[in-house]
Amino acid sequence: MTEVTIQAADGGAFMAYVAKPATLPAPAVVVIQEIFGVNAVMRGIADDLARQGYLAVCPDLFWRIEPGVDITDKTQEEWNKAFALLQKFDVDKGVGDLKSTADWCRQQTECNARVGTVGYCLGGKMAFLMASRSDVDANVSYYGVGLVDLVGEVPNIKKPLLMHVAELDKFVAPEARDTVLEAVAANPKVTAHVYEGMDHAFARKGGDHFDAAASELANGRTADFFREHLS
Repeated sequence: MTEVTIQAADGGAFMAYVAKPATLPAPAVVVIQEIFGVNAVMRGIADDLARQGYLAVCPDLFWRIEPGVDITDKTQEEWNKAFALLQKFDVDKGVGDLKSTADWCRQQTECNARVGTVGYCLGGKMAFLMASRSDVDANVSYYGVGLVDLVGEVPNIKKPLLMHVAELDKFVAPEARDTVLEAVAANPKVTAHVYEGMDHAFARKGGDHFDAAASELANGRTADFFREHLS
């Protein structure tokens, strides 16, 4: 486990946490952060992916606002900071940074040139956008937010996208959820699973809405998806 510096396409550079598998070269998975930065939860996900055989890279998407954000969901002060960062976040530049991260992965001798993404919350939105705006091989979105405003992007999804949708997501109105599900159903490259009774971040270990059974089911589907499309 280490940190690397990646050059942004529009100038500047940002940090990324890297976890390496035992066997290299390997497919790479870009882990896309929640609104709490590259924190222990995100690093843990990267470590888990490395144990599954992937070169896992988690870039700092908030670097233009405040480099090195590493907070939790445990205090109101941290939530306030996270939402303030989200308000300042430039989604389009974030997509650019994720593309730069994918390019960096492909340039490494430790990568076999296959690259996927997996994102959570804000990262789930960004994984959805990587599916529509990039050429990475496979993308996974966990309870993405703000997707109802992006349904026009669905026809542009040409590579496989797996979506994990919380039925009772407190950040996604039921009408918005159903609009997104209807839109992606028209694209055969998209597979969406709805987790009944689940709230936002049901797969975040230690979170208020963590559900072990739903998390295990979603993570198993993600593992199968990556094996199919990144091997």
